[in-house]
Amino acid sequence: MSEHDDRLPMQHMLEHAREAVEMTRGRTRADLLANRMFQLALLKLVEVVGEAARRVSPEGQTRYRDIPWRDAITTRNRISHEYDRIDYDIVWDTITEDFPPLVAALERALAGESP
Repeated sequence: MSEHDDRLPMQHMLEHAREAVEMTRGRTRADLLANRMFQLALLKLVEVVGEAARRVSPEGQTRYRDIPWRDAITTRNRISHEYDRIDYDIVWDTITEDFPPLVAALERALAGESP
């Protein structure tokens, strides 16, 4: 995948991370634990962020070192393959603590700012 092609999965990462952050606004961790549809929606968004990260070329991942590629990919793999052991506290923290800086890093990268 060329550097130019990397923009598409990075854009997908950005869109899905933004959506997850937006979905948690005004809600609490207790809301997540009490609402199965909310759980499934957030899990899917986190999963897509990780899958899109996996699709960014090694060169793209090297170029944008401030994006936690390995963490995103590992989280996706855990959701997909260890679905029976999901810790929703970790899901909540990922979205509320890790995604806002991820969104900012992806915005900088997609705007063409130097890493």
